[in-house]
Order: sequence, then C-alpha cells, then structure tokens
Amino acid sequence: MAERIYMSSPDVTQLEEDAIIAAMRSGWIAPLGPDVDAFERELADRVGVAHAVALSSGTAALHLGLLALGVGPGDIVVTSTMTFAATTNAIMYTGAEPFFVDADISTGNMDPQLLRQTLTQLRDAGEKVAAIVPVDLLGKAIDYTSILAIADEFGVPVLADAAESLGATHKGKAAGSFGRASIVSFNGNKIMTTSGGGMLLTDDAETAQHVRYLATQARQPVVHYEHTDVGYNYRMSNLLAALGRAQLSRLDAMITKRREMRELYKQLFRNVEGVEVFGADGDEDDNVWLTSIVVDPDAAGWAPSELAAALAEGDIESRPLWKPMHRQPVFESYPGVISGASERLFERGLTLPSGSALTQAQRERVVNAITDFLGSR
Repeated sequence: MAERIYMSSPDVTQLEEDAIIAAMRSGWIAPLGPDVDAFERELADRVGVAHAVALSSGTAALHLGLLALGVGPGDIVVTSTMTFAATTNAIMYTGAEPFFVDADISTGNMDPQLLRQTLTQLRDAGEKVAAIVPVDLLGKAIDYTSILAIADEFGVPVLADAAESLGATHKGKAAGSFGRASIVSFNGNKIMTTSGGGMLLTDDAETAQHVRYLATQARQPVVHYEHTDVGYNYRMSNLLAALGRAQLSRLDAMITKRREMRELYKQLFRNVEGVEVFGADGDEDDNVWLTSIVVDPDAAGWAPSELAAALAEGDIESRPLWKPMHRQPVFESYPGVISGASERLFERGLTLPSGSALTQAQRERVVNAITDFLGSR
C-alpha cells in the first residue's frame, strides 16, 4: 500500500540530524545554551530586527507578546477571525477579550477597511483596545502598509501573528519585522520546524527583555530563587534550537520546493471552470507555506468536499481552510465586524499537499489523483 501523503510534513535531512547530535555531544541538553543564542541572532538577522527570543511555541510567543504590551483583564484585543485557534487562545490567556475582524476575500487576511470600522465603533463606544493581532494567512503577509497606518491613527499597538509566513515579504520587508513585535512558529507542519517552538521578534529592547524574563519563570537576578512576578516555562531547548539553525540554513530551498508545488496546482486548475488557486495573484512575495483552492460548486459542478473524498481514497491528506473563530463554539459569543468573507472561504476552500518534503513520486500521485477526479466530472 502506498505511503500516506500529508499536506505539510517536516522536511528534515542529514544536516538536521548532525546538528542535534552535535548539540547533544556539547553537553547542552537542558533548555537554553549556545544554539539558542545563535538561533536568536541568526533569525533576527534574517528578518531584519534587533532582538529575538526563542520560545516553546508560537502560542507562547503570542501570549508573552501580549503581556509585554500590557494587555490584561478587561481589555479588548482586535484580531483576525480567519486564523487557527492559537491566536485567540493567547488573547484569552491574558484575561482580555477578542474582537474579530473579517477577511479580505482575495487573501483571507484582515480587511483594512473592516479594521477601521471596528476601531471607530469601539472608540465611539468608549471601549479600550489594547492591541491588534492581525494574522498572515497561509504564508501571505497582510497589507501591513494599510493595517499599521490605521493602527497608528487610533494609537493601538500591533502584535503581528506571522506564525505561517516566515520567509514572506511585504513591499520588500520581511514578515516578522512588523508592528511593535511579531511572532513566528516552528511547529512540525510549518515552513521550517524545530518540532515545536516559536520566536518573538522585535526592534524594541524593552519588549524583548520583558518577554525573556517572563519566559524563564520570571526569576530575579539573584543567587537564590526570587520571584516578584508570575512567570512561565516558555523557553526553547538548546537541542531544538540546533534543529532550527539547520532548518533556517535551508529555508530558501524549502520555499522554492513549495513554490514548485504551487505552480503545479496553477497549471492543473488553470482551465477548470469555477476553481481558483487561493491567493495566487501577487504570490511572488509569499512563502507559499500551504496552497489552497477555492471552488464555486455551481460553476465547477462539484464541491471541495468531493475532491477531498477522492484524495482520501488515495491516502492523500487535504483539509478545509480555517473555520473562522467567530464560528467556533468556544468563541462564538464574542463580538466582531463580520462580512461573511471568511465563512465563504471556509465553505469553499480546500488545502492541498504543499510540503517541501514531497518526493517527485508523491507529487505525481497527487496530480494524478486530482486529474482523475476532474476527468470523472
């Protein structure tokens, strides 16, 4: 039986194995160490910021980033509804409440005009907005030019959720370098991985210092254990940082392979009525982490769930686009400015195998399965 094909499995080589073994043999097994320090410097240099703090997950980076901005109980944090739950979960950890903003239908990213409407509405109601957390969806950076201008106009700091977009750019500037701070994720399915892990990136030394302090149990700089704040065990281990350094050295090559898969899908669906490759316009600045299609069932004559079922028969993974946060049972009681764009993308979108670890044979299996499905229609 053919091996299962995943949407985005980890892409690791002998280089990563050698890096982990070297870190183990160095004796730095416990959290922190020289590979953590080097990984922070190297990623900060890659993104173009002054400071980086390696953490246990992208979610941890969001949580501490919000705390560093002073977000707490009673505050409102405006965020994208088209995202993974971790974005909203981190807001909830602080005791603040999310306010959801719908997407631009062409990108899935936060709609700047809806953000302006949201901030105006909340200001007029006398509500305090402590932060804005926009999300770069599937490796496409948001319209930071517009979003940051609106945030500055209303005097609200931005914590950019670039969990999915490391390696992407907006107008020549790297994702991860925008806002008061940005976060990236190194989860197992991301563009590069440390198995689990994330990083907070910022030009603000005070923000970086505070996040680093909170992430190491908020220990005071004395010989004995002294604590004046509640801290967190959120730092990255030296072993995982060694893996991350190896992955970072291969980032551009991995993006190239994902772009090749994106181009295959563009060719495959180019003349298929009612189907478009999601976000394909202007994707030369994306990291093309995942490639999705959006299907108009009336025009195509089939629904995305039907293609998903056909792929599943061939043991090929696919998945709908994110279910919007305002539709999630745990968050549906929270307010937002909703246009319906994200719901439409959820209902019509399907994410396809996109990983840089896909072999030529696996690529051909995916293409053949889709071709057979289209032929049967």
